Amino acid sequence: MEVSFAEMTCDHLDEVLAIEQASFPTPWSRYAFTYELLENEFAHYIVALAGGRVVGYAGMWIVLDEAHVTNVAVHPEFRRRCIGRRLMQELMRRAALLGARRMTLEVRTSNRAARRLYAALGFVERGRRRGYYTDTNEDAVVMWKDSLGDV
Repeated sequence: MEVSFAEMTCDHLDEVLAIEQASFPTPWSRYAFTYELLENEFAHYIVALAGGRVVGYAGMWIVLDEAHVTNVAVHPEFRRRCIGRRLMQELMRRAALLGARRMTLEVRTSNRAARRLYAALGFVERGRRRGYYTDTNEDAVVMWKDSLGDV
């Protein structure tokens, strides 16, 4: 399957929100994404496109030389096709181009598939945030990739 990447725009939000709803117990609102795209100077968001359709998206904040991943999701119909991996690789590539030297993220302790993916991409578990996910009171695992120079 041919997948390309583009900067997320407000024109993508209907499809992004459908993926968000299908992927998370407490999805972000249209307002939250709109704010990120139009108002947050630290925010950078991309979409994965296949056949003109948004099949996934990812976002990050760049602050000084660090990138903080805010979200990554793939449409349920397109999972297990390496789109999540490719989204993360593209996010890391763009972060490095924007001057980030390292990247961090939080992931639910129960999300073993995502944790395996991030570990395969060079992220290391460095801590926990107790009760981070307020919808379930689940802990977050904090992961870091210390060098984006190898992307």
